[in-house]
Amino acid sequence: MMSNPTVHAEVKNVTDSGKGQQGPDGKKGRGNPSENSGKAEIRAQRKLANEAERAQRKQDRVAEREARGNARNAGRKKAPAPAFMEPPAEAAEASPAPIAAPAAPVSKPAARSAVPFNILIVAQQGRLAAEAVLFAASLRRNAPDWKGRLIVAEPREAEAWQGTRTQLDDHSRALLTGYGAEVLPFTAQHFGRAYPYGNKIEALALLPPGQPFVFFDSDTLITGPLDQVGFDFNRPSASMRRSGSWPQPPLYGPGYTQIWRSLYDRFGLDFDSSLDAGQHDEHWERYLYFNAGWFFGADPAEFGRRFLDWSLAVRNDPGDALACQSLDPWLDQIVLPLVIHSLGGGRPGPELNGLDGAASCHYRNLSLLYARESDAAVALVEDLLRDPQIAPLFAADKAAQQLVTGGEGRSKVRPMFSDAANQSEQPIRQKLKREGFWFR
Repeated sequence: MMSNPTVHAEVKNVTDSGKGQQGPDGKKGRGNPSENSGKAEIRAQRKLANEAERAQRKQDRVAEREARGNARNAGRKKAPAPAFMEPPAEAAEASPAPIAAPAAPVSKPAARSAVPFNILIVAQQGRLAAEAVLFAASLRRNAPDWKGRLIVAEPREAEAWQGTRTQLDDHSRALLTGYGAEVLPFTAQHFGRAYPYGNKIEALALLPPGQPFVFFDSDTLITGPLDQVGFDFNRPSASMRRSGSWPQPPLYGPGYTQIWRSLYDRFGLDFDSSLDAGQHDEHWERYLYFNAGWFFGADPAEFGRRFLDWSLAVRNDPGDALACQSLDPWLDQIVLPLVIHSLGGGRPGPELNGLDGAASCHYRNLSLLYARESDAAVALVEDLLRDPQIAPLFAADKAAQQLVTGGEGRSKVRPMFSDAANQSEQPIRQKLKREGFWFR
């Protein structure tokens, strides 16, 4: 995609002009009327600059589609994409043996991604390490034609993670590299132990700038060919498998509209164009809101910069409209829609149905896996945990031993939730806890 230096310069100028301004009481966003008027002008300038940038991106996307169409009409062939990364030579002896075919076939999505892309997940000592191994193993099994790099972000035991053991154990590291992953360390400067979900925000800096990317939470399985998912990386998006968890408007206001509009106005974004006109006013689904279990974009550098800067701004100074709202653990899901909207993206279309479907499964934990996920996803986890190289990672995991090895997931949990597809997550969690099948 072509970039417009003038537009980017305008965005930087108006953003820089609004940083660090304080009123006479030393608090940002307050002051006398003339100062407030100046800030209103800054917000207006930001909005104009963002609109210009979105228009440029739209123009670039149209030009790119026309170029691809001309190339197809001319009978041109695409250059071969790089092969799936092979394990490094020094890790060859530790490489896991190939896993057998899935116990149950999964249907393939209809669309196909036009370009190769990189995948980012996060792993650190403990549960995330074991989940990352399942992710890598399922990716290698079910997406053999995927082209790109699997990058596993490992937070260093420093700065925001100081005093916490985060380094991967040797066995998990060997399995990950054996499955073709690159384990890359990063230093969390801003979130870390205080807000672990911030790992996904800071780890984006590991990805190669300018190369399309998809982020997945580690508690995800790849259940089908990712190369056949119809990503349009110039129109970023994220998972819609969410509930109305944020915000929770107080009885006497502000309501959904005032809360969300305050965030869009703060960063110079067009609020009205983000709304789902098919939903009623003050209904939570009218407002752009994602689950951050997966999201993607064209440039991780710009995506990550906005994600980090805006998350810090909201965390450090929520503003009056958010005064009654909790930001933990929802900060990443509050800011993610703003970033995606600012980059010309929005709600996922039918071309992305393979995610949270035939191509991926964000199971969250083994209890929810047995309660509501597909038979194919359950069979995949059970088969992976029978692998003698993976099984030791779950030897001390009570959920794995009781639900998978002990068989109670199939014999007891699954029969309790025959109608789980029509239930929201919260009542499922509550029932699992009441019946003694909730392990964290």
